[in-house]
Amino acid sequence: MDFNQIFRDRTKNFSISIIKSLSPLPYSDAVSIIRKQIIRSATSVAANYRAVSRARSEKERFAKICIVVEEIDETQLWLEIIEELEYVDSEKLSAIKSECEELVKVMTTYKYKLSQNI
Repeated sequence: MDFNQIFRDRTKNFSISIIKSLSPLPYSDAVSIIRKQIIRSATSVAANYRAVSRARSEKERFAKICIVVEEIDETQLWLEIIEELEYVDSEKLSAIKSECEELVKVMTTYKYKLSQNI
């Protein structure tokens, strides 16, 4: 099992699911700001995880995974906000929130393990 490929795919699919879920929301200033922020942070998770798997050194790998953890945590915050504002039905967000929570746990654990090698 190739851990890197699995999580490259998972983070990319997570980004796509965020984009698909939020794109249909009607325009308003508040929705637009939140949509832009959550899409930016979610896609950053995928982009930076790709960079983790292409890192040239352990220090670079650790720096990139730190960005991944920060961005997935930010994405989780925006999901909480969008749910509490009731812009998206909680049921529709359930699978995305669950995947986000799993990614937070996995990436935080991976960050910790990498920190032990530096």
